[in-house]
Amino acid sequence: MNHLLEGLPRKSRGEFLRECDLVSLAFGAVLCERDESYRHVYFPLGGIVSLVATVSDHAPLEIALIGNEGMLGATLVLGVKRARLQGVVQGAGTALRMPAPRFRRALRESPALRSVVGRYLFVVLTQLSQSTACTRFHEVEARLARWLLMTHDRAHGDRLHLTHEYLADMLGVRRSAVTIAAGALQGRDLIRYVRGKIEVVDRQGLEAASCECYQAVIRDYKRMFD
Repeated sequence: MNHLLEGLPRKSRGEFLRECDLVSLAFGAVLCERDESYRHVYFPLGGIVSLVATVSDHAPLEIALIGNEGMLGATLVLGVKRARLQGVVQGAGTALRMPAPRFRRALRESPALRSVVGRYLFVVLTQLSQSTACTRFHEVEARLARWLLMTHDRAHGDRLHLTHEYLADMLGVRRSAVTIAAGALQGRDLIRYVRGKIEVVDRQGLEAASCECYQAVIRDYKRMFD
């Protein structure tokens, strides 16, 4: 189940779910484009969506992750109809999907939905600001550990299908930097990397290797929804 929707009262949740379609999320699929209107909103159940910033002549940079704790399209609660970041499926899975016009109508009709989505939007903004600071101030190894933890939280399994090239794009660094950082984490028996697959071996150790940004985002989420 999507944890964000679980925050709705039972009756409201049931009515909302009847308006959604269950869809598959294919790895690499683009769900929304920067500066284009949202066609649908998505509530992941098992998949993972990356919010990616794109700048001319540079590789894309991942700014935030969305799993079954949240949704894609939360800015609609503010009346903002266009996506500011590209939404790309990072982990295949399933999601509940609703057309954007129908979602805007649901927001108008349900104070409970507006409240839940508004609180989640605060969490997303916190994640965006924390990610910006992390990119500026922290070393690649700590950032990689943080990113793997965030992905692990949403993957519901220890094995992550990730190449060094993809990780380099998401972290905004050279592939060689990812190779060195991943090698260091593997050398400490925190992860195991074989042919595009990363297995989290020591979750506690990976948390210790991560920068403070991971725990900061977790704390903010708990404050808003606990």
